[in-house]
Parts: sequence; structure tokens; C-alpha cells
Amino acid sequence: MTGLPWDASYQDGPAPWDVGGPQPAIARVAAEGGIAGAVLDVGCGSGENALHVAALGFSVLGVDVAETALAIAREQAVARGIEAEFAVADAFHLERLGRRFGTVLDSGMFHTCDSDERPGYAASLAAAAERGATLYVLCFSDIGPDPGPHPVGRDELRGAFEAGGQWNVVAIEPDRVLTRFHGDDGAPAWFATIERI
Repeated sequence: MTGLPWDASYQDGPAPWDVGGPQPAIARVAAEGGIAGAVLDVGCGSGENALHVAALGFSVLGVDVAETALAIAREQAVARGIEAEFAVADAFHLERLGRRFGTVLDSGMFHTCDSDERPGYAASLAAAAERGATLYVLCFSDIGPDPGPHPVGRDELRGAFEAGGQWNVVAIEPDRVLTRFHGDDGAPAWFATIERI
């Protein structure tokens, strides 16, 4: 909802990216054993990815600026009997958390950043990641028909994380992002696996 606070996206029903469950890419990487240590979910929204990972037994902190979304996430955690923590935090100042994580999830946050914001965002993520931690980024791709808003090129994604010398991009693979407006197959996406140096 361009021009409105993120919180407004959650006040009149589900947000466009709130699909009532985890993104398949996040569920897949969890099922494949790709999650390790404490987990940070940046821009967690109503918490579906965080809750999915927490239900597997991981310690999870989901952060967002949208307090309505966080309230929904907390309600869902209680309703499902899942232990997960949700807190208001600025994705561009994650050092303020005073904590470091072994796995960091970004499902739909990166593509909301303008090109001039991306270096600061990558540095913020690095400040919250242990050395050797894995960051997973799921974002809208510029490849394929019917892209989502703010699609990102593969080179843009790689460049944003490799420029600062704090991250190593291991892989960027084509994937899909589910939304409430792209049908059952979702929108074209990149799924990046990035390691903290």
C-alpha cells in the first residue's frame, strides 16, 4: 500500500502477501535442514514463516514495524500453542536488537527497499547475524510474466549483498512468491542463499 504506513496493510483484512501459511520456499528450506541456531525473521508480518519454523523447535524472533501484524502473529502463536517471540524493530537498525542469529529469513522485505537503501539493509542484517550464519532472501523477480511489485534483478540482489564485504552469495535460484493476487502458482521470485562472512 504505497504511501501508507505498513500497519495499514493489516487493518482491513489480510495483507496482499498474507497467504495463511508459510511461503513454500521457506517451508522447503526448513524441511531440507537449512535452518540452524536461533532464527530471525525480518519483516515477519503476521508471522506465518516464523511460526512454521518455531513449530519445528527453533528459537524464533520475528520483527516488523507493523504492530497490527505483530499482534496477529502473537495471537496465532497462542492459538496454535507455538513458542515464538515477536517484536517491533527497524529492519535498517537490527544492531539495536543486541542479539545475533544463526539463520535470518527475509521473505518479501528486500524488494521493498530502494536501491540506495539496500547497502544499509545488508549491513543491518549482517549486524544481527553470527559469522557463518545463513540468510535466505525470497523476493520478487524481474524474470517471467506477471511479476510482483518492485521486481528485482539477479545482479541487483547479488550486488547489494556482496558490495559490503560482509556476505557471500552462495546461490540465487528461480522460485515463486505466493500472494493473494497471483493465483495458486504465485509470482516469479528469486530465492537467495547468502552466508555471513
